[in-house]
Amino acid sequence: MKLELDEVRRLTGPNLLSDHSGAIIDVFFEGIAPEAVLKCWQQHVQICQLAVNWKQPTFYRFYTGGASMSIAAPMDQLYSACDLIELAWDRCVDQLLGHSVDKPINIKFSQRLSALKDTIKEERNPALLSLLQQARAHNVLCLPDDDEVSLGTGPSAVTWPIDKLPALKPFGLVSNSHLSKASENDIDWSAFSQIPLALVTGTNGKSTSVRLAAEIAKCAKINAGVTSTDFIKVGDILIDEGDYSGPGGARMLLRDNRTEMAFLEVARGGLLRRGLPVPQADAALVTNVAGDHLGQYGINTVDEIAQVKLMVAKAIDSNAVLVLNADDKLIVEHSAHLSAPICWFSTNKDNPKIREALDKQMPCVYVDNNEFVYHFSEASNIANINQVPMTMEGTANYNIQNALGVIGLCKALHIPDEAISQGLKQFGLRPEDNPGRGNRYLVNDIQVVVDFAHNAHSMEAIIEMAAQTKANNKHVMFSHAGDRSDQEIIEVANIVKKLEPSNYVLAEIDKYLRGRAPNEISELVQTHLLSRGVPAASITVSPDPLTGCKHIMKRAQAGDLVLLFVLNDREKVQTYISTLG
Repeated sequence: MKLELDEVRRLTGPNLLSDHSGAIIDVFFEGIAPEAVLKCWQQHVQICQLAVNWKQPTFYRFYTGGASMSIAAPMDQLYSACDLIELAWDRCVDQLLGHSVDKPINIKFSQRLSALKDTIKEERNPALLSLLQQARAHNVLCLPDDDEVSLGTGPSAVTWPIDKLPALKPFGLVSNSHLSKASENDIDWSAFSQIPLALVTGTNGKSTSVRLAAEIAKCAKINAGVTSTDFIKVGDILIDEGDYSGPGGARMLLRDNRTEMAFLEVARGGLLRRGLPVPQADAALVTNVAGDHLGQYGINTVDEIAQVKLMVAKAIDSNAVLVLNADDKLIVEHSAHLSAPICWFSTNKDNPKIREALDKQMPCVYVDNNEFVYHFSEASNIANINQVPMTMEGTANYNIQNALGVIGLCKALHIPDEAISQGLKQFGLRPEDNPGRGNRYLVNDIQVVVDFAHNAHSMEAIIEMAAQTKANNKHVMFSHAGDRSDQEIIEVANIVKKLEPSNYVLAEIDKYLRGRAPNEISELVQTHLLSRGVPAASITVSPDPLTGCKHIMKRAQAGDLVLLFVLNDREKVQTYISTLG
């Protein structure tokens, strides 16, 4: 029998298992029925809760080889909740392995239980709970973290240290003795307001979508903020670089008084680690669903990925809008149980969901006669596809879909058609508009495309675009992260092979080996390509992307197309290309 703890973590917002904050534990097991593990764990959770005078509900989700199990907890007891469910798991393991947990005096359990009680006492913050409760009553967003708490968003946002909260009238059983003495005045709740806020998720196209949406907002003279896997920005001001697609980035952006509208990229990892970054949004967009990062946090199938992405629907009430891809079969299938108002988008006006929306006079976005069209009661032509640079004269179908989704998102936020049209027509004219996403260069009559595509779904989209591009010869440089399976790596190689390039450059990335030996990935791909009939002379293994780029550019000639899939050293590669003229 195998019983193994994978991870315990806090949940700060609505999540895959429930709508509550709390704690979650991921476990693996073999040789035992999942129901037996769950029942045993729940019994020990109940014992632990009785010992500390808690009464919180539990939730669970089975997956192949394991389970995720969670407990609800107030925002001031999340670390305590983690300790409690881990203690319950350890007791569960002892029992299932035949160790005695029923002795009158179990010293180890008693000691851990005593420590848990101390943690609960130390972590308790009734002033925070009162603030959260009053904020909800006044419909004001309250965002707490370990160090700070804020009320309101954008221009009205105010932030306090977690141990110096503003004074409040007693609310429920909360005593003023827990509150800051800095101010004896009650909070003026009317001073706080909510800026328009949108969530953007999906397997691919998230970063492009939030960047395009921000450009459109700028055309409407709105100073929009963006969080993404690359950076956090307010207007043209870069706040910081890095992955800010989780709750931390959302808090930072929404607390910034310069932010007038927010577009939050919400990635799979953040959703599964912490839950939704905010409990409510004015709009949410799900771009697409495809297999990526399978095997993490108990998400083992594309169907399960769809469930994760559609978590954003929990933030959409009857006054908000959920924008969904009608061309994605899994999204359509999983939308059946959603109650949120939906704006569908499709590249095909005859898509069944578009026809249904038109019949019911519901909002939708589609392509008709090469025009982006938004329809709600009446049709509005937004822009011609050939006028939108990111579509690459209509060859980049993936960006046509991204544009459709963003049109629906911006219309849900009441941005005027003129600004949407203007933003579409100017976004993508410069590489810095969307770094690493379909950046095009013309170097001595050689077409060069630099893109961050790194999974089968996104790679196939770029290859399809390249297949429609006229060129004498085509050359491709690509790489892989070591945590992808051999099957996933070979699948990407097969997608590249569809283009029949004259040259394949396999670029190594040391920082992404993730447990694999140097050159192991390149050797796997090279062996596979050779077995598919690719001549050895057409394959080059490069020590890094920049060296690979230099090699491929020396081979390319006027009239050729070069695709550079750059997962690392993108700035070095783009700087080098720029020096070539």
